[in-house]
Parts: sequence; C-alpha cells; structure tokens
Amino acid sequence: MSDLPSLKKCSRCKEFLTRAAFAANKSLRDGLQSYCRECSAQYYAERRTAKGFAVRPKVAVPPGHKRCPRCTAIKPHSEWHLHRRSADGFAAHCKACRAVDGRAGHLQRKYGLTEERYQEMLEAQVGRCAICLVARAEHVDHDHETGRVRALLCFNCNAALGQFKDRPDALRRAAAYLEGIVWNPTRVAPGVYRVPS
Repeated sequence: MSDLPSLKKCSRCKEFLTRAAFAANKSLRDGLQSYCRECSAQYYAERRTAKGFAVRPKVAVPPGHKRCPRCTAIKPHSEWHLHRRSADGFAAHCKACRAVDGRAGHLQRKYGLTEERYQEMLEAQVGRCAICLVARAEHVDHDHETGRVRALLCFNCNAALGQFKDRPDALRRAAAYLEGIVWNPTRVAPGVYRVPS
C-alpha cells in the first residue's frame, strides 16, 4: 500500500485531494472513483434534475443516527429495524413510520378500510367494543363469507364470535344456557336432534 500516492486528482474539479475524499471503485486501477465525493454528488444531482426527478438535499447526520425519508426526523439507530440487505444494515424507514404503514396496509388489504374510516368507526363507538360496551375496541369484525365489515370489537368478543363460527343459533343457545335454560336436544333419528323451543 505504501507505493500508492497519498493524493489523487479529481477528473471533474481538477483538484488534488486525499484518498479519503474519493469513494471506492474496485474496477479502476487505484481502487477509487474518478470524481471526488463532492463532484460525484453534484454530477448525480445534475443528471437527476435533467431527467425531471427531485433531488433530496444532503442533510448532515451525526454518527449512530439515520434520517427517515418519511417523517424527515433524524433518529438514533435504536429507532430502526435491522435489515441485512441494505447498505447501512438498517431499514429504509424508522420503526414508527413502519408501524403506521404496516397497520394502514393491513386494514386496506384485509378489510378494504382506510385509516380515516377506521378512526371514524372508533369515534362512533366511543372507543368501546360494540358487544360488551366495556373493553377498548381494537379488532375489526367482519363477515367471513361476504367480507363485509360489521364493527370494532375487543379481543375477547372477537375471539368468542370466532369460536362460535359466526353462528347466531349457537350464540342464542349459549345465551339461553347462561340464563339458566338447559338445552336438552331430543334424538329423533341417528344424527338428527330436535331442539327445544
């Protein structure tokens, strides 16, 4: 390495700069880009502008931090998910932005709801479950056959409907059972039962 010169001339600005001022390029003989980092950034911005694309201004980011392009906030690395395939090892967006995008995408894909419509439903129910009227409404209940959204429910009520397979007759029998009415079916034929009225 000692035989390499300590300075290199930039092909664009024609200045002699230290080797640290150039990005790496293994395909060239000296292992460095022809343009210095500043000239490369200017050249990139000029090409993108000529093609009609917007160029994001360069923002100084302290070490151990990263700038989120969605919320434009500079946050420490602890606020980012790891991502092996990215150049810096972190996801493109911060954890908070990814959570918002993930929830909005889930609501749209699964239920056809926008975040605004979800908030309207939540406000209409005063934030409470549509069945028990006590717990906080967190889950979207929908008809599994038609896909139609019914209301927002708490975890327990939503799970209960699922356990009863969305069958109103089973739910009515469960309510009658809780009210003290014992359900004793009468066997009419093999596999055929008569339900008491």
